[in-house]
Amino acid sequence: MPVTVSAPQVTALRRYPVKSMGGEALATVELDPRGLVGDRGYAVRDAEARLASGKNTKRLVRRDGIFAYSARTADAGVEVSGPSGTWVVGDPALDRALSLDLSAAVTVAPEDDVPHFDDGSVSLIGTATLEWCARELGADADARRLRPNIVVATSEPFEEEGWSGDVRIGEVVLRPTGRIERCRTIDLAQDGVETRTRWLKPLGDQRDMRVAIYLDVVTPGRIAVGDVVALP
Repeated sequence: MPVTVSAPQVTALRRYPVKSMGGEALATVELDPRGLVGDRGYAVRDAEARLASGKNTKRLVRRDGIFAYSARTADAGVEVSGPSGTWVVGDPALDRALSLDLSAAVTVAPEDDVPHFDDGSVSLIGTATLEWCARELGADADARRLRPNIVVATSEPFEEEGWSGDVRIGEVVLRPTGRIERCRTIDLAQDGVETRTRWLKPLGDQRDMRVAIYLDVVTPGRIAVGDVVALP
């Protein structure tokens, strides 16, 4: 039986300082018009300005070795850990290690003319949606596979997809912009999830490969785990 939730409430916040690498759990975070401050601020770029990812597009290139790395915000800057060590972004040794592991000449670079976000600036999913995917699709529906910024406790599967109008979380006002189409990345071991799963195909069969939503920031501010989502 689904657990009845009186109002959606934030249960987890996650930021990804380097695109496609593992991220960091947060208790509270500031949002500006771009999204979570520091989220996808860096990406691993090759000589053709393509960003390391789990898929191939005009802007992205598949380099699965990126998933062995994680990043977090530290006092000295963005700290990256990989199979052979830990470095701070800007250290040439980090670029050398990534180039070796990804079999390409790459650098960790800040966002410039190539956007680091795929579509929306903030992503969100409800716990009831994850529970439905685990139960009905037989997947290991760990939220980290979807790389969401915000997880909220919900009562009904996919209820977040029906939100219309602006929603408030803490000091922040967000505007839903659409459902998120997933790719093969959700089946991979990544971001602390050490096993593969079979989620994408059944999700495509039953849910047109879409789960979770994007939102834009209308009013910047701070949100925290435990904040209630105030719906219109």
